[in-house]
Amino acid sequence: MKFEDMKLIYGYPLQLQTSSATGQPERFSCRLIGCLPGRSILLSVPKLAGKLVRFRSGQKVVARLMVDNGIGIFASIVETQTADPYPILHIGYPENVSFKGIRGATRVAIDEPVQLANLTLISDQQITGSVVDVSVTGARIEVAREFAEIGHKIQVTMKVAVANIVRDLCLEGIVRSRGDADIQSANNVIAYGIEFIEPEEDKRLLLYAYVYAQIGSEEIIGN
Repeated sequence: MKFEDMKLIYGYPLQLQTSSATGQPERFSCRLIGCLPGRSILLSVPKLAGKLVRFRSGQKVVARLMVDNGIGIFASIVETQTADPYPILHIGYPENVSFKGIRGATRVAIDEPVQLANLTLISDQQITGSVVDVSVTGARIEVAREFAEIGHKIQVTMKVAVANIVRDLCLEGIVRSRGDADIQSANNVIAYGIEFIEPEEDKRLLLYAYVYAQIGSEEIIGN
């Protein structure tokens, strides 16, 4: 796919990934300001802790953006960063953009703590578990003891990070399956298959952003 074929409007959000001095991935949010096909792309300069991030000429970056029903990804190199008349980051124009289509059932493997409450039993009691995979439609959760039956309505609360922004995400769901997880140790766990039925749009948007970010982070682009 060609970059110009996506017909992005100015102000379109992108995520840039770089490597820190220790080799750890760093991700920053920015927006498209303009482009000259075949030459360069102009982006807003990301901020971290209220300060503009400083990029160096020749620095390698990976750009990700959500388009239609998937994620567009391309590798580039920083050409320069200007301050006048306002901060602009210039990166090289990509020869092509890789596209990864995402179905609603596409799941990504994670290992994040989660708080669970059984809304069907109308109890204030919560238990802690782990989300082992997640999609925009549901998740698989492992817990140390039984807390719900198939068909029960539950509440799932977890922390999610998108572009270095961390938020608490609280979702309603229905238990659709229950079974023993694959045991690799002496600790018995129970696996629950959850279908999300969250009615609030803002929460669903945050879920989509988190899942897409996780899918995008799995992509490996050669430097």
